[in-house]
Amino acid sequence: MPNLFDSIQLGSHLLPNRVFMAPMTRGRATEAYVPTPAMATYYEQRASAGLLITEGVQVSPQGVGWYRAPGIWSQAMVDAWRPVTAAVHDAGGRVYMQLWHLGRVSHPDYQAGAALPVGPSAVAAAGDSHTPTGKKPYVVPRALAVEELPAVVDSFAQAARNAISAGFDGVEIHGANGYLLDQFIRDGSNKRDDAYGGALPNRWRLPLEVAAAVAAAIGPERTGFRVSPTNGYNDMHDGDPVGTFRFGAEQLSKLGLVYLHVVEPVPGHMLAAADGTQTLGALRQAFDGVLITNGGFGRDNGHEIVSSGAADAVAFGVPFLANPDLVQRFRIGAELAAPDMAKLYAGDDSGYIDYPPMSQ
Repeated sequence: MPNLFDSIQLGSHLLPNRVFMAPMTRGRATEAYVPTPAMATYYEQRASAGLLITEGVQVSPQGVGWYRAPGIWSQAMVDAWRPVTAAVHDAGGRVYMQLWHLGRVSHPDYQAGAALPVGPSAVAAAGDSHTPTGKKPYVVPRALAVEELPAVVDSFAQAARNAISAGFDGVEIHGANGYLLDQFIRDGSNKRDDAYGGALPNRWRLPLEVAAAVAAAIGPERTGFRVSPTNGYNDMHDGDPVGTFRFGAEQLSKLGLVYLHVVEPVPGHMLAAADGTQTLGALRQAFDGVLITNGGFGRDNGHEIVSSGAADAVAFGVPFLANPDLVQRFRIGAELAAPDMAKLYAGDDSGYIDYPPMSQ
């Protein structure tokens, strides 16, 4: 059976291992959401991963909602991403861009004219937005009108084209963790009574329209999708996560997407479902492409889940922060360095690109 260090085919790429880097917001772009040179160094340092998946990249001004998170809607952004992809490729790596619209968990501080953020319904999330002046409570969003949704779809498709123009190998559509597409999928946040709410095909309509448009724009073999069926982050919940996400996985599989990335933390993890609900098995059966799992894995249980066939690859987040050479550390069973979590977001190079590999 395969293990983390076996190669795997992903679209046209034969990846050298199944240790993927999960998307992690770091807040090192400019205040105008333009990537910086330090970001090229950060991703280059971690290019030994089988696949790098970037931090969430905001697809449009409407989708903005995190201080100094990067964007991909302007030519300046495309141009600034090119040194990032070049650095990764020169180091022998492969990199996908995660496409992100924050939806209701943005804040008026980010919106033109201090407008309300948008969502499927006028239902506020409990919690705080990361604004330029600090954390502020989420507000009640404005429910998107049906006639506005094609523009949302177009923003993802254009972002995908821009990503490919910037040199990315593919994109991951962010349908997880309580952001806009997840807000439409789960019944805790979607209270609509039109063609985009209620029954499963309706709640999945916008995410599937986005997935189809992105696949048409750049090819399904370069398009992945991320879900988090049981993750309660951003005040999310669903009455039937297994059924809801099995349906979505079946439909995404029909579109021929290259991978499905499932956030389902290991038992005992702080984000694991309190009632023990597991969806990975159902999604494995429903989706024909590469299945990636993520959520508190280490070397040993990462090997186990890949060897069992329950997933094809594992995306690691926190272990990659302070261990740019994580793949090699896993190979030899080396001790992992601990990250400085106080420097996780929106700082300088400290706690970002100054973690040394083992040889140093």
